Amino acid sequence: MTTTQTPHTAPAPSVAPGTVGAIAAAEAGRTRLDFARSARKAFRALIGFDAAAREGLDPALVELVQIRSSLLNHCAYCLHMHTNDARKAGESEDRLHLVAVWREARHFYTPKEQAALALTEALTLVADGGVPDEVYAEAATHFAEAELAQLIALVCTINTWNRVALATGKVAGTDERA
Repeated sequence: MTTTQTPHTAPAPSVAPGTVGAIAAAEAGRTRLDFARSARKAFRALIGFDAAAREGLDPALVELVQIRSSLLNHCAYCLHMHTNDARKAGESEDRLHLVAVWREARHFYTPKEQAALALTEALTLVADGGVPDEVYAEAATHFAEAELAQLIALVCTINTWNRVALATGKVAGTDERA
C-alpha cells in the first residue's frame, strides 16, 4: 500500500473512498486533508456558489438532483447526506429508492423532475457525450431561463462537492454539518 504525506495530515492510504479499506483507514486514524480547513477561501466560495445555485429551485428537486449526481459519481458521503436531507424535507422512501432507476419509474416523478434528472445525468457524465440538444431542449421546456441556469449551477456544485468528498476520503455517515 502506498501512502502520501501532506504537511497537515497523517499518511493517507491509496484506497477508494467508501471501500472497506478506506473505512478501515479512517477508523485507524489515517485521514486525508480537511478541505474546509486547508482551502478555506475555496471552501467558502463553494458554499456561496452552492447557496446561490439553490436559490429559486424547489427544495425537493434540489435533493433529487444531488442524489442522482452523487449516485453517478459513487459518492457515498454525499448520497448519505442528501438522502437524509430529503427525508427530513418529507421526500417519500419510494422516490428516494427509485431515483437511481428513474427512467423505469417515471410515474414517481413529474415531467419537470424527469427533465432535471436527465440534464443532471448528461452534465454529470459530460465526458461521455456532452449535453445532447434534446436533453437541453426538454429541460428548457420545463424551466424558465433563469431557473435552468440555477439548475445547471446546482449540478455543477454537487459534482464539485462529490469530487471534494471523494478526493478527501469522506466517509458516509460522518456529516459534520450542525
